[in-house]
Amino acid sequence: MPRMSEPATALKNDTFLRACLREPTAHTPLWLMRQAGRYLPEYNATRARAGSFMGLATNPDFATEVTLQPLERWPLDAAILFSDILTVPDAMGLGLSFAAGEGPRFAHPVRDEAAVARLAVPDMERLRYVFDAVRSIRKALDGRVPLIGFSGSPWTLACYMVEGAGSDDYRTVKTMLYARPDLMHRMLEVNAQAVAAYLNAQIDAGAQAVMVFDSWGGVLADAAFRRFSLPYTRAVVSQLKREAQGRRVPCIVFTKGGGGWLEEIADPVRGCGADVVGLDWTTDLGRARQRVDDRVALQGNLDPAVLFAPPEVVAAEARAVLDSFGSPLRADGRHGGHIFNLGHGISQFTPPEHVAALVEAVHAHSRHLRNAK
Repeated sequence: MPRMSEPATALKNDTFLRACLREPTAHTPLWLMRQAGRYLPEYNATRARAGSFMGLATNPDFATEVTLQPLERWPLDAAILFSDILTVPDAMGLGLSFAAGEGPRFAHPVRDEAAVARLAVPDMERLRYVFDAVRSIRKALDGRVPLIGFSGSPWTLACYMVEGAGSDDYRTVKTMLYARPDLMHRMLEVNAQAVAAYLNAQIDAGAQAVMVFDSWGGVLADAAFRRFSLPYTRAVVSQLKREAQGRRVPCIVFTKGGGGWLEEIADPVRGCGADVVGLDWTTDLGRARQRVDDRVALQGNLDPAVLFAPPEVVAAEARAVLDSFGSPLRADGRHGGHIFNLGHGISQFTPPEHVAALVEAVHAHSRHLRNAK
């Protein structure tokens, strides 16, 4: 099992963690999904030195280097572990690879009863490189900002495990879901146990918040989402360690395309149990806040394509998102939590200088909104 992390260094900026828990903050915290990635020239240089994506992701020194690169450019309020959502099924023996110019691919997809029967929660020692990276990043951060750990959701992992790669129509995994729901439930049960163990090991290693990416939950029909995605995300969250080193460890759940299920996802009893619910750009943030009545914090939700526009447009659109959420302080004295983010991962074609405009606008305008009250 992974070693426990060393004693915590005092956080110099805990704004992100406070917002996750709907506590007062001086500004709205900001981080970006895929903030360490191909849009940064320094990332591409490091990846070239590593030789491949997996060479980068499985080397704690390289993973630490790229995790910190965006923080050297901009005053972001959180770091996120550099890794991949598919490390868990890779540790199950499915053979993950990344060909140049292509997405992830598994050498051994799970497509029949025998393959499903062989699935088991992997030995976490096979993922030690991830936990070593968490410890290394925490040391390098030296308390600058919190570190977020993450995993794919049980359903999202199952999509890749059955399809063997990304998919346009999810035909193979949906065929199994409808034709052999028993096999799908078996796979999701194993995935839920594995993801919970994996995230807890990241927390033990020093992750100060964790995020579950249900990236493909939105491709499901309504009834299928309620049967095959939400219950298994809830199973993961219910097993997580929620306190470490004397602080609450917030959990974020992001279902891309999940705006229609927002009330169910956020429900304190029937929902997933997360502290924060991520939203993509198709949901109005202010109405979302009303729908959940600040029972959870919200994360999001600028359209990533906005970052292709001129910096002044980027700033205006960021201010519009903040205005939509409104003041964190409610008239009844309660606080709502908002973590500014994109509605999905940042594009590799994003000009870095446009990110600078975004960060500046979010911090400045959110302070203005608080001071105006």
